[in-house]
Amino acid sequence: MAIDQTPTPDAGPSAAGGALDDGLLPGHVEAHGIDVIPDEERHGTARSLFALWVAPNVNYLAFVVGGVLILMGLSLLQAVAAVVAGSLFSIATGIVAVTGPASGTPSQVATRTMYGVRGNRVAIAVNGWFVSLCYIALNWVTASVIGFALTERIGIGSSTPVQVVVVLLIASATTLISVYGQGLIMRLYGPLSAGLAVVFVVVSVFLVAEADFSYAPPVALHGADLWITWIAAVTLIAATPLSYTISSDFARYLPRETNPVAVAAWTTLGNVVPNLVFLTVGALAATVTDLSDPEAGLSGIVPSWLITVFMVAIIVGILANNALTTYSSGLALQAVGLPFSRVGSVLVTAVIGAAMTLYALFVFDFLDTVSSGLVLLITLVGPIMAIYVSDIFLRRNRYDGGELSDSTPSSRYWYTGGVNLAGAIACLTAFVASLMCASTEAFTGPVAKALDGLDLSLPVGMIGASVLYVVLTRLLYGRTAA
Repeated sequence: MAIDQTPTPDAGPSAAGGALDDGLLPGHVEAHGIDVIPDEERHGTARSLFALWVAPNVNYLAFVVGGVLILMGLSLLQAVAAVVAGSLFSIATGIVAVTGPASGTPSQVATRTMYGVRGNRVAIAVNGWFVSLCYIALNWVTASVIGFALTERIGIGSSTPVQVVVVLLIASATTLISVYGQGLIMRLYGPLSAGLAVVFVVVSVFLVAEADFSYAPPVALHGADLWITWIAAVTLIAATPLSYTISSDFARYLPRETNPVAVAAWTTLGNVVPNLVFLTVGALAATVTDLSDPEAGLSGIVPSWLITVFMVAIIVGILANNALTTYSSGLALQAVGLPFSRVGSVLVTAVIGAAMTLYALFVFDFLDTVSSGLVLLITLVGPIMAIYVSDIFLRRNRYDGGELSDSTPSSRYWYTGGVNLAGAIACLTAFVASLMCASTEAFTGPVAKALDGLDLSLPVGMIGASVLYVVLTRLLYGRTAA
């Protein structure tokens, strides 16, 4: 078994001349970290990205969020329109994936072009690692709670020892996939996507059959109230695809000459298709039942045996999502500059995430506060995604992996003291402006208050960041980034 023993963040085993397994061998631990993937080790086609992204997006959260749209007061037609509009932000997820084949590096390295070597370390530490760690813990808590209900359902019980074992099994399975890396992920997520899709579609058939297609909200929304609610719904849905700035991590093993349009299209479809289907099903289901608790919500609608299978599928779906997040968090920890191998970075992230999960479940549930704070994450991920997409068009997707891997002061991407001022100023300014326009239960900005609760954080953050980045790049550095 070949395990990554990389001594420095930017140097991989192949760079050292070792004849190690390439990262796509499913039975071996991935040899590469954030180093450049050599051309001779790049395989596959863009089509493989579809199945990879379907698995983490076939999840119960889509049902829940779809139901929330109805609870917000939208009609079925208005909810479906919000689903379509919000899901289209997955196009951005698809676009950022194209830097993978172009550079042979993960997104955590490609973003050095936008923030500079030092500035990128700060951006990755916050958005690439810490925020991901919070999501990992939240997802593991959710999967564990469903796991506790499942052990009760099958007669094992849910004593404290059983619960601890459930948490550790879920965390261990996630970590194992992330440690083995790209090869196992690419091999596993195809059948995983198919299996999860079948279970979710079968459950969806039962839910749609019971849905009230003539449903009308108790109080119909009109005028300003309708727009405020509908925009909030779109923002809620868009938050997930906009957080996937890691999509190039899983495209970097594709051959350099892979068509970028195909990369973007298959990545986008892998995100859009399950979201469109299961968010819509969630909205329809909310007309007849409350899906906040899958066991109780499906009782009487779905056969008992299928509820058991579905609960297993929910846990597996969360595991698939968390495995990608944990994998990318390991790359992020390397990109921050810590002297860990990829495997070591994944293990550090997993141990901290597991500790947070156990603490939240058995000592103090601080994750409610964390979850409330993450509602505002759109004010950060929106500008970050907009800058990433803008940079790709500005450079015409010309990224040199060798140049990107140079983290010394002589690097082309050292800019001003290690910081790309255009990226830093654009991101921070757009973040503050977006925060001022946000309207959530956790926080309402002054602009949103003045507009009677209208949340414009998404367009203000993304458009503002994009325009500022392009203009400042030309003003500060006297050229396009290309």
